[in-house]
Amino acid sequence: MSTRIWPYLACVFMIAGGILACSGAPPEFDAARAMKDLVAQCDFGPRPPGSAAHDSCRVFLVERLRTLADTVIEQRFAHYDSLRSRSLTMTNIIARFGGDGKRRMLCAHWDTRPIAEHDPDSSRQHEPILGANDGASGVAVLLEMARLFSLKPPPTPVEIVLFDGEDYGPPGRLDLYLLGSQFFSRQARPADYEFAVLLDMVGDADLRLGPEEYSRRFAPELIDLIWSAAEKLGITEFDRHARYSLFDDHIPLLQVGIPAVDIIDFDYPPWHTHADTPDKCSAESLEKVGRVLVEVLYNRP
Repeated sequence: MSTRIWPYLACVFMIAGGILACSGAPPEFDAARAMKDLVAQCDFGPRPPGSAAHDSCRVFLVERLRTLADTVIEQRFAHYDSLRSRSLTMTNIIARFGGDGKRRMLCAHWDTRPIAEHDPDSSRQHEPILGANDGASGVAVLLEMARLFSLKPPPTPVEIVLFDGEDYGPPGRLDLYLLGSQFFSRQARPADYEFAVLLDMVGDADLRLGPEEYSRRFAPELIDLIWSAAEKLGITEFDRHARYSLFDDHIPLLQVGIPAVDIIDFDYPPWHTHADTPDKCSAESLEKVGRVLVEVLYNRP
Protein backbone atom coordinates (compact mmCIF):
# COMPACT_ATOMS: atom_id res chain seq x y z
CA MET A 1 0.00 0.00 0.00
CA SER A 2 1.29 3.46 -0.85
CA THR A 3 2.58 5.34 2.20
CA ARG A 4 0.95 8.48 0.76
CA ILE A 5 -2.56 7.07 0.95
CA TRP A 6 -2.17 5.08 4.16
CA PRO A 7 -2.80 8.03 6.54
CA TYR A 8 -6.14 8.67 4.87
CA LEU A 9 -7.17 5.05 5.39
CA ALA A 10 -5.93 4.90 8.97
CA CYS A 11 -9.22 5.08 10.86
CA VAL A 12 -9.72 4.80 14.58
CA PHE A 13 -12.63 3.25 16.44
CA MET A 14 -14.23 5.59 18.96
CA ILE A 15 -15.14 2.90 21.45
CA ALA A 16 -17.34 5.04 23.68
CA GLY A 17 -19.74 5.86 20.86
CA GLY A 18 -19.20 2.75 18.79
CA ILE A 19 -18.53 4.94 15.77
CA LEU A 20 -15.91 4.45 13.10
CA ALA A 21 -14.24 7.82 12.56
CA CYS A 22 -11.73 8.85 9.94
CA SER A 23 -9.97 12.17 10.16
CA GLY A 24 -7.33 13.78 8.01
CA ALA A 25 -6.18 15.98 10.89
CA PRO A 26 -2.86 15.07 12.51
CA PRO A 27 -2.73 14.45 16.28
CA GLU A 28 -1.90 17.43 18.47
CA PHE A 29 1.56 18.05 19.87
CA ASP A 30 1.42 17.64 23.66
CA ALA A 31 3.65 20.27 25.28
CA ALA A 32 3.35 18.75 28.76
CA ARG A 33 4.58 15.37 27.51
CA ALA A 34 7.51 17.00 25.74
CA MET A 35 8.50 18.93 28.86
CA LYS A 36 8.24 15.75 30.90
CA ASP A 37 10.65 14.07 28.48
CA LEU A 38 13.06 17.00 28.80
CA VAL A 39 13.05 16.63 32.59
CA ALA A 40 13.35 12.83 32.36
CA GLN A 41 16.61 13.16 30.45
CA CYS A 42 17.97 15.65 32.97
CA ASP A 43 17.03 13.32 35.80
CA PHE A 44 19.87 11.04 34.65
CA GLY A 45 22.27 13.91 35.37
CA PRO A 46 24.93 15.21 32.96
CA ARG A 47 25.19 12.81 30.00
CA PRO A 48 28.62 13.13 28.37
CA PRO A 49 29.86 10.09 26.40
CA GLY A 50 31.57 7.53 28.59
CA SER A 51 29.48 8.26 31.69
CA ALA A 52 27.02 5.94 33.42
CA ALA A 53 24.29 8.56 32.95
CA HIS A 54 24.97 8.62 29.22
CA ASP A 55 24.47 4.87 28.98
CA SER A 56 21.30 4.96 31.11
CA CYS A 57 19.86 7.70 28.94
CA ARG A 58 20.67 5.70 25.81
CA VAL A 59 18.67 2.76 27.16
CA PHE A 60 15.77 5.09 28.01
CA LEU A 61 15.70 6.63 24.53
CA VAL A 62 15.99 3.32 22.69
CA GLU A 63 13.29 1.66 24.77
CA ARG A 64 10.92 4.60 24.29
CA LEU A 65 11.43 4.71 20.53
CA ARG A 66 11.00 0.94 20.19
CA THR A 67 7.46 1.31 21.54
CA LEU A 68 6.67 3.89 18.85
CA ALA A 69 8.70 3.38 15.68
CA ASP A 70 8.56 0.84 12.87
CA THR A 71 12.32 0.31 13.11
CA VAL A 72 14.97 1.39 15.64
CA ILE A 73 18.69 1.08 14.94
CA GLU A 74 21.57 1.70 17.33
CA GLN A 75 24.43 2.89 15.13
CA ARG A 76 27.53 2.43 17.27
CA PHE A 77 30.94 3.86 16.46
CA ALA A 78 34.29 4.07 18.22
CA HIS A 79 36.11 7.27 19.09
CA TYR A 80 39.59 7.56 20.56
CA ASP A 81 39.96 10.68 22.67
CA SER A 82 43.65 11.50 22.35
CA LEU A 83 43.36 14.46 24.73
CA ARG A 84 42.03 12.27 27.55
CA SER A 85 43.75 9.06 26.37
CA ARG A 86 40.67 6.88 26.33
CA SER A 87 38.53 4.96 23.87
CA LEU A 88 34.78 5.51 23.77
CA THR A 89 31.83 3.81 22.13
CA MET A 90 29.19 6.28 21.01
CA THR A 91 25.74 5.58 19.60
CA ASN A 92 23.50 7.32 17.09
CA ILE A 93 19.88 6.27 17.63
CA ILE A 94 17.82 5.98 14.42
CA ALA A 95 14.02 5.50 14.39
CA ARG A 96 11.97 5.13 11.20
CA PHE A 97 8.27 5.78 10.59
CA GLY A 98 5.88 5.60 7.67
CA GLY A 99 7.13 2.88 5.36
CA ASP A 100 9.65 2.86 2.53
CA GLY A 101 10.65 5.65 0.17
CA LYS A 102 12.60 8.88 0.28
CA ARG A 103 12.72 10.06 3.88
CA ARG A 104 12.50 13.33 5.74
CA MET A 105 14.93 13.45 8.65
CA LEU A 106 14.39 15.04 12.05
CA CYS A 107 17.50 15.12 14.22
CA ALA A 108 19.00 16.39 17.46
CA HIS A 109 21.98 15.54 19.65
CA TRP A 110 21.36 13.59 22.86
CA ASP A 111 24.77 13.89 24.54
CA THR A 112 25.73 16.74 26.86
CA ARG A 113 28.94 18.68 27.16
CA PRO A 114 31.72 17.21 29.35
CA ILE A 115 32.90 20.66 30.50
CA ALA A 116 31.30 23.99 31.45
CA GLU A 117 33.90 26.39 30.08
CA HIS A 118 31.58 29.41 30.23
CA ASP A 119 30.45 28.91 33.82
CA PRO A 120 31.17 31.95 36.01
CA ASP A 121 32.53 29.65 38.72
CA SER A 122 35.98 28.75 37.37
CA SER A 123 36.30 25.93 39.91
CA ARG A 124 33.43 24.08 38.15
CA GLN A 125 34.38 24.67 34.54
CA HIS A 126 35.88 21.18 34.25
CA GLU A 127 32.58 19.52 35.25
CA PRO A 128 29.94 18.24 32.76
CA ILE A 129 26.75 20.24 32.26
CA LEU A 130 23.15 19.09 32.70
CA GLY A 131 22.16 20.27 29.22
CA ALA A 132 18.43 20.90 29.63
CA ASN A 133 18.28 23.13 26.58
CA ASP A 134 21.57 22.13 24.93
CA GLY A 135 20.68 18.54 24.20
CA ALA A 136 17.50 17.54 26.01
CA SER A 137 15.15 20.11 24.42
CA GLY A 138 15.55 18.93 20.84
CA VAL A 139 15.30 15.29 21.86
CA ALA A 140 12.15 16.02 23.88
CA VAL A 141 10.42 17.53 20.84
CA LEU A 142 11.41 14.54 18.72
CA LEU A 143 10.15 12.01 21.27
CA GLU A 144 6.77 13.72 21.17
CA MET A 145 6.87 13.76 17.36
CA ALA A 146 7.59 10.02 17.49
CA ARG A 147 4.45 9.54 19.57
CA LEU A 148 2.42 11.44 16.98
CA PHE A 149 3.88 9.35 14.15
CA SER A 150 2.88 6.18 16.03
CA LEU A 151 -0.71 7.45 16.26
CA LYS A 152 -0.91 8.60 12.64
CA PRO A 153 1.84 7.67 10.18
CA PRO A 154 3.21 10.70 8.30
CA PRO A 155 2.28 10.92 4.61
CA THR A 156 5.97 10.83 3.70
CA PRO A 157 8.41 8.49 5.51
CA VAL A 158 10.25 10.13 8.42
CA GLU A 159 13.50 9.17 10.13
CA ILE A 160 14.38 10.50 13.57
CA VAL A 161 18.12 10.51 14.28
CA LEU A 162 19.57 11.28 17.71
CA PHE A 163 23.26 12.07 17.27
CA ASP A 164 25.87 11.27 19.87
CA GLY A 165 29.11 13.15 20.51
CA GLU A 166 27.98 16.52 19.13
CA ASP A 167 29.31 18.50 22.08
CA TYR A 168 32.34 16.42 23.03
CA GLY A 169 35.16 18.58 21.70
CA PRO A 170 37.31 21.05 23.66
CA PRO A 171 37.27 24.77 22.79
CA GLY A 172 39.04 25.50 19.53
CA ARG A 173 39.02 21.90 18.21
CA LEU A 174 36.13 21.81 15.75
CA ASP A 175 37.37 18.46 14.42
CA LEU A 176 36.38 16.87 17.75
CA TYR A 177 32.76 18.06 17.64
CA LEU A 178 29.82 16.62 15.66
CA LEU A 179 31.20 13.10 16.02
CA GLY A 180 27.87 11.33 15.58
CA SER A 181 26.65 13.36 12.62
CA GLN A 182 30.02 13.00 10.91
CA PHE A 183 29.89 9.22 11.30
CA PHE A 184 26.24 9.07 10.22
CA SER A 185 26.92 11.17 7.12
CA ARG A 186 29.79 8.92 6.04
CA GLN A 187 27.43 5.92 6.12
CA ALA A 188 24.36 7.62 4.66
CA ARG A 189 23.02 7.50 1.11
CA PRO A 190 22.10 11.15 0.46
CA ALA A 191 19.66 10.13 -2.27
CA ASP A 192 17.54 8.43 0.41
CA TYR A 193 16.66 11.78 2.02
CA GLU A 194 14.46 14.64 0.87
CA PHE A 195 15.74 16.92 3.64
CA ALA A 196 16.85 17.10 7.28
CA VAL A 197 15.68 19.40 10.09
CA LEU A 198 18.02 19.71 13.08
CA LEU A 199 16.73 20.88 16.46
CA ASP A 200 19.29 22.27 18.89
CA MET A 201 18.53 24.52 21.88
CA VAL A 202 14.83 24.97 21.13
CA GLY A 203 13.51 25.01 24.71
CA ASP A 204 14.61 28.49 25.81
CA ALA A 205 11.72 30.16 27.63
CA ASP A 206 12.60 33.37 25.77
CA LEU A 207 12.52 31.76 22.33
CA ARG A 208 13.63 33.40 19.09
CA LEU A 209 14.48 31.27 16.07
CA GLY A 210 16.08 32.81 13.01
CA PRO A 211 17.38 31.19 9.82
CA GLU A 212 20.90 29.91 10.48
CA GLU A 213 23.21 31.25 7.78
CA TYR A 214 24.63 27.98 6.37
CA SER A 215 21.10 26.58 6.31
CA ARG A 216 19.85 29.67 4.45
CA ARG A 217 22.72 29.54 1.97
CA PHE A 218 22.55 25.85 1.11
CA ALA A 219 18.89 24.93 1.81
CA PRO A 220 16.89 28.13 1.11
CA GLU A 221 13.74 26.29 -0.04
CA LEU A 222 13.66 24.32 3.22
CA ILE A 223 14.10 27.53 5.23
CA ASP A 224 11.15 29.03 3.41
CA LEU A 225 9.03 25.91 3.95
CA ILE A 226 9.61 25.96 7.72
CA TRP A 227 9.32 29.69 8.35
CA SER A 228 6.25 29.93 6.09
CA ALA A 229 4.62 27.15 8.12
CA ALA A 230 5.33 29.11 11.31
CA GLU A 231 3.88 32.27 9.79
CA LYS A 232 0.74 30.38 8.77
CA LEU A 233 0.33 29.23 12.37
CA GLY A 234 1.02 32.70 13.77
CA ILE A 235 4.12 31.52 15.65
CA THR A 236 6.15 34.71 15.72
CA GLU A 237 9.11 33.17 17.54
CA PHE A 238 10.27 32.00 14.10
CA ASP A 239 11.79 35.33 13.06
CA ARG A 240 13.30 35.62 9.58
CA HIS A 241 15.49 38.55 10.71
CA ALA A 242 17.45 36.79 13.47
CA ARG A 243 20.47 34.94 12.09
CA TYR A 244 23.56 33.04 13.21
CA SER A 245 26.32 31.16 11.38
CA LEU A 246 26.91 27.97 13.36
CA PHE A 247 29.02 24.83 13.17
CA ASP A 248 26.40 22.25 14.15
CA ASP A 249 25.18 18.77 13.25
CA HIS A 250 23.61 19.99 9.99
CA ILE A 251 27.04 20.75 8.51
CA PRO A 252 28.12 17.11 7.85
CA LEU A 253 24.68 16.48 6.29
CA LEU A 254 25.05 19.48 4.00
CA GLN A 255 28.56 18.36 3.07
CA VAL A 256 27.29 15.05 1.68
CA GLY A 257 24.41 16.67 -0.19
CA ILE A 258 21.43 16.36 2.17
CA PRO A 259 19.52 19.67 2.35
CA ALA A 260 19.56 20.51 6.06
CA VAL A 261 18.37 23.34 8.30
CA ASP A 262 19.45 24.07 11.87
CA ILE A 263 16.60 25.36 14.06
CA ILE A 264 18.38 26.90 17.04
CA ASP A 265 18.14 29.82 19.46
CA PHE A 266 21.78 30.59 20.14
CA ASP A 267 20.99 33.67 22.22
CA TYR A 268 20.97 31.65 25.42
CA PRO A 269 23.05 32.98 28.36
CA PRO A 270 23.28 29.61 30.21
CA TRP A 271 25.03 28.01 27.19
CA HIS A 272 27.83 25.70 28.35
CA THR A 273 27.28 26.58 32.00
CA HIS A 274 25.75 24.76 34.96
CA ALA A 275 22.75 27.09 34.72
CA ASP A 276 21.44 25.15 31.69
CA THR A 277 18.69 23.54 33.76
CA PRO A 278 14.99 22.73 33.12
CA ASP A 279 13.76 25.92 34.78
CA LYS A 280 15.32 27.91 31.91
CA CYS A 281 13.11 26.01 29.44
CA SER A 282 9.38 26.07 28.82
CA ALA A 283 6.74 23.69 27.54
CA GLU A 284 5.36 26.54 25.43
CA SER A 285 8.62 26.86 23.49
CA LEU A 286 8.75 23.12 22.84
CA GLU A 287 5.13 23.21 21.68
CA LYS A 288 5.73 26.03 19.20
CA VAL A 289 8.57 24.14 17.56
CA GLY A 290 6.54 20.93 17.58
CA ARG A 291 3.50 22.56 15.99
CA VAL A 292 5.63 23.88 13.13
CA LEU A 293 7.05 20.38 12.55
CA VAL A 294 3.53 18.92 12.54
CA GLU A 295 2.48 21.47 9.92
CA VAL A 296 5.51 20.73 7.73
CA LEU A 297 5.38 16.94 7.99
CA TYR A 298 1.65 16.28 7.87
CA ASN A 299 0.24 19.17 5.85
CA ARG A 300 3.05 19.81 3.36
CA PRO A 301 3.93 16.39 1.93
